[in-house]
Amino acid sequence: MKTLAKVKDSTPAPLDVGDVVATFLKSRSPNTREAYRVDLAVFQGYIGAAEPLDAVKHLLGLGAGGAFTLVTGYKADLRERGLSPATVNRRLATLRSLVKFFRAAGAVTWSLEVENLKSEPYRDTRGPGRDAVNAILAYLKRREGPKAIRDTALIYLLGPPQALRRGEVARLDLADVDLAARTVTIIGKGRLEPEAYTLAEPTAKALRRWVAVRGDAPGALFVNYDRARKGGRLTGGGIYKVVVALGRKVGINTRPHGLRHTAITEAGKLRGALGAAALGRHKDLNVTQRYLDNIKDGYGDAARAVAATVG
Repeated sequence: MKTLAKVKDSTPAPLDVGDVVATFLKSRSPNTREAYRVDLAVFQGYIGAAEPLDAVKHLLGLGAGGAFTLVTGYKADLRERGLSPATVNRRLATLRSLVKFFRAAGAVTWSLEVENLKSEPYRDTRGPGRDAVNAILAYLKRREGPKAIRDTALIYLLGPPQALRRGEVARLDLADVDLAARTVTIIGKGRLEPEAYTLAEPTAKALRRWVAVRGDAPGALFVNYDRARKGGRLTGGGIYKVVVALGRKVGINTRPHGLRHTAITEAGKLRGALGAAALGRHKDLNVTQRYLDNIKDGYGDAARAVAATVG
């Protein structure tokens, strides 16, 4: 009499939440990955969890109704703190994306349906302007010294002519810059693979001066001169402080993204939509159109025309 062979238990092993979160983050671009880590840390603080992973486990364990109630309260709390709708919506999107990923992995059967806040798209894309950027560069030229040489290279990368994002500059290592070929290699927003971009000669010149001061040791391209963190990587937050402080020195309010706005606006003036889109590396041409709208000032032209017919 034949006996049946034992059939192995086909019940899948329970998913490890930590492994799923790690895979979720790994599948995102470096920019998005870092933003998600910050967002999860904020959510962890809101519910009082010991670690971000504990916060994720708590959220998943609540089920659809409990998670909806918790995140709706979180949304209200973020708004009460005075955060912009864009920031609130990004933090909600992080949680929605995470739950969606766990659903795809078969760990939950529900989705997080908390809606975004209503917000107007950001339309002031002009930045502080070319004259303001030139004023900062002139100030740095008068200052000289290692810090001024570093900051000059930063301004050329963030503003005209390169228009890099703050996070892209903060992540640069010395190995990412090829001064002989005049290129810088970055992983752009929403991208997974690094790409090389041409450096204009003024930027390459500023970087040559900085590298001569910095030295050829591998590691972060830009280092911190603050007493507490001297010699460490200059972070995105550090870059923000540098740009804001430089703006105040010449009597203007600006920030790193404002310098980028200025560069893209200038490209639009000189090379039209294609130039603005190329320098901005925009995937959505509607974003480029905002720059062109501000350059043309169609609203202002119409208002002036109407004004001529009244009074």
